Amino acid sequence: MAAKGTSIKEAIARWETKHEKKVSDETVVKLYMQCPPIEKMDSALSQLAHVEMLSLSTNCIDKIANLNGFKNLRVLSLARNNLKSLSGLEGVRDTLEELWVSYNLLEKLKGVGELSNVKILHLTNNKVKDWKEFGQIEKMASLVELTFTGNPLHESAGAGNKQSEWGLAPVHTLHSCSSCLHLLSECGENATKGLGKHAHTHT
Repeated sequence: MAAKGTSIKEAIARWETKHEKKVSDETVVKLYMQCPPIEKMDSALSQLAHVEMLSLSTNCIDKIANLNGFKNLRVLSLARNNLKSLSGLEGVRDTLEELWVSYNLLEKLKGVGELSNVKILHLTNNKVKDWKEFGQIEKMASLVELTFTGNPLHESAGAGNKQSEWGLAPVHTLHSCSSCLHLLSECGENATKGLGKHAHTHT
């Protein structure tokens, strides 16, 4: 029988024991790589609603939840989980500045365009394969750094000598989404269909 996943309450208790601190006094809390892994972002997350940086990476979380009330959250890491959707970020869209969701199962990016203050987005090694999903990224008004390697969309359009421009490794700094759109245009008109004709300009 499979072991029951670690609850958020249990992960917090472990963190407090290890660090000999109370999470209520901390602005940065990392609950990554729990054993057994965290499977649910349950209601006990409310104990961390004050934090500015939260890491739940390298667990088995399949759904983003219970982030309402996180009024100070600027950095959220959910890399190396089982996410198939970015639904659930609505509660932090006004404060979030960095989102780390590499190594998940994301095919759709619905909602990411509403994260108007996110400057850094890590999306490597997901399942994004449709050009229209990249159009969601184009809507991100504050985005300056993006990683996107390891997605089917990248592999089909940015292989070979384009990797340094499209692959964004090391992290590529964007003045806008225009550099990405420029590459897409080189891959043919069909590639850019549905992305929109204009990118936002950032300084």
